[in-house]
Amino acid sequence: MPERRYRVLAVAAHPVQYMAPIFRRMAVHPALDLHVAYCSLRGAQAGHDPEFGASIQWDVPLLDGYSWSEVPNHGSGDESFFGLRNPGMWKLIRKGNYDAVLCFTGYLNATFWIACLAAKYSKASFLFGTDATTLSSRDGRAWKSTLKKIIWPRLFRLADQVIVPSSGSRDLMHSLGIPADHVTLTPYSVDNDWWMKKASQVDRVAVRESWGAAPETAVILFCAKLQAWKRPLDLLRAFTRARLSDALLVFAGEGPLRLQLESEALSSGIAPYVRFLGFINQSQLPAVYGSADLLVLPSDYEPFAVVVNEAMCCGCPVVASDRVGAARDLVAPVAPEFIFPCGNVEALSTILRDALADRIRLQALARSALAYIRAWSPERNIAATVDAIQISVSRSGRGLAVTAYESHAPQSTQAAAPKLPE
Repeated sequence: MPERRYRVLAVAAHPVQYMAPIFRRMAVHPALDLHVAYCSLRGAQAGHDPEFGASIQWDVPLLDGYSWSEVPNHGSGDESFFGLRNPGMWKLIRKGNYDAVLCFTGYLNATFWIACLAAKYSKASFLFGTDATTLSSRDGRAWKSTLKKIIWPRLFRLADQVIVPSSGSRDLMHSLGIPADHVTLTPYSVDNDWWMKKASQVDRVAVRESWGAAPETAVILFCAKLQAWKRPLDLLRAFTRARLSDALLVFAGEGPLRLQLESEALSSGIAPYVRFLGFINQSQLPAVYGSADLLVLPSDYEPFAVVVNEAMCCGCPVVASDRVGAARDLVAPVAPEFIFPCGNVEALSTILRDALADRIRLQALARSALAYIRAWSPERNIAATVDAIQISVSRSGRGLAVTAYESHAPQSTQAAAPKLPE
């Protein structure tokens, strides 16, 4: 029996496919009594995603295996300050007798501040963080970086403990003057076991045949929204420049750049060697990763990119730009030569040529990627989260040791789902 069982509320904007497995494992952790409060059920319910340009509903369970409730949103639902405005969060926290509140909504919304103030008044520890690795914004506007430099050192001191998902985010916090002992690295992870199991069941030959790829054909994969900051055109141009023999370029994803990509592939004469799969739902992604030889992510703004975790779990090596947060934590330990300066199409084309010139080495890198990602796991994430909770509770005024107690978590808006084994 643990010395203490912490009553924890996780506040999340909406159900996310890579967070659900974390919550399931947290729900059965002996040190945690967890409840999740969602500001909306987007993702678990069908809804229009403007970046995909389609109605999206993930086809894997997002609400099973842990206690949760939906707090009514009085906001617009967009990314503005009043997009998330869940006044019921105040009562939930004030009446819940929580030891700790983990906030995953980001700070640019009203609900974050409701949760923060409610936690402070309740003497519950308040934990939050960011996945950012730089002060730069996605749109490149300098005034935003300047504002962050002023605000963020004060903002993150509101946290009893800052939780960050990568070493780049941790270093950013340190650069802002947040003491090292106030920052905990809780690694961005996916459900490794699920991805590895699904990948082992893939009929690689059949999937590749559906793309028109023979067993000896090299398949290069882009798997992300077709958005400008993901820079899929860089990959298309690098593939064109590399002049690879017996290779196929596959785009898995949807977005506003699709027509431009199709047009440029046609005008460059490489259309017969390019495939566009459109949006691929979660259950089908292991087959896509497991049938590719190399994933490429050329993004110029990518705080982490769990697509790297997913690919590595499926035994697919990854090439990434130096603006991808996961490049430092996941790509560099396996193949540092697979990291290139963002926007340098020539450097990327050289990596493609070199990687595919030695297929035996590429297969060895696939095995190394799989071995490395095993340690970047949900278990490691949860262990770090528990450590962060313990530290934060000791700072918040609720640090007196108590024994495990009977749970009184708020009832789910649906029947409580059965807890799953670790």
